Amino acid sequence: MKALAENVEMLVGLAAEATEGDQGDIEKEYAQLLMLWEELESKLYLSGEFDTCNCYLTISGGAGGTEAQDWASLLLRMYLRFCERQEWRTDILEKTDGQEAGIKSVTVHVQGAMAYGLLKCERGTHRLVRLSPFNAKNLRQTSFALVEVLPEIEETTEVAIDPKDLRVDTYRSSGAGGQKVNKTDSAVRITHIPTGLVVACQNERSQQQNRRQAMNILTAKLLERKRAEDAEKKEELKGARKSADFGQQIRSYVLHPYQMVKDLRTDEETSDTEGVLDGDLRRFIDAELKREARQ
Repeated sequence: MKALAENVEMLVGLAAEATEGDQGDIEKEYAQLLMLWEELESKLYLSGEFDTCNCYLTISGGAGGTEAQDWASLLLRMYLRFCERQEWRTDILEKTDGQEAGIKSVTVHVQGAMAYGLLKCERGTHRLVRLSPFNAKNLRQTSFALVEVLPEIEETTEVAIDPKDLRVDTYRSSGAGGQKVNKTDSAVRITHIPTGLVVACQNERSQQQNRRQAMNILTAKLLERKRAEDAEKKEELKGARKSADFGQQIRSYVLHPYQMVKDLRTDEETSDTEGVLDGDLRRFIDAELKREARQ
């Protein structure tokens, strides 16, 4: 930050004495400084308790059958491409394919610097409007998919899980993978009976590894649930009710009759729908980080 300030001061001095021929070099230097500042600025907003953690990203197709399931698969590709741009590692822990196309649900383990801090801005319902590729009349269709993001928590004393409250089911993995993955009951599904929360993992080769990963996800879900309930109680004491539901619509992706992606929280928008669906999400994430910082 100090180096950035010194560069800006130097640039101001150069601009005051610059000739017309030096103008291009100064503008280039300014553009580089601006890019550096934008990168540093976003990091200033990532000071939350779990912002530096890895995370679990879950995508679920909403109502709409094949259309919604195909939309969920497009979102999965978008986030995998975004993670590639960030140089993060991704592992698909569990995926349920749709009957005709797309996916019903998928959970991805994302490992990288500030993974939760950035991806938490994406949780909510994402809406797609397009000409349906699954409709014989090629009619315009609206589809919805839910994105959930949970931090990977190593240890916490806020939630205690009683083994008696768990129902653990094992089954054979349906995904592609090594010999053990497909031919042994290595996949694990855990149901937390008091809350009805269900988590599953089938990516790892051993049942023990899948169980450990599923328990990590369950712990994160229970912690999120507890904090949402605590926040709701605080709002009630203040005399106001504020929804803690992360399933509300946050962004619209319109591919017909015009091209537009618009975030409904920040009003950030772009006509470059192809770029966004290819993982160019930083403008939306940075805008949401700034909005949250102002609240």
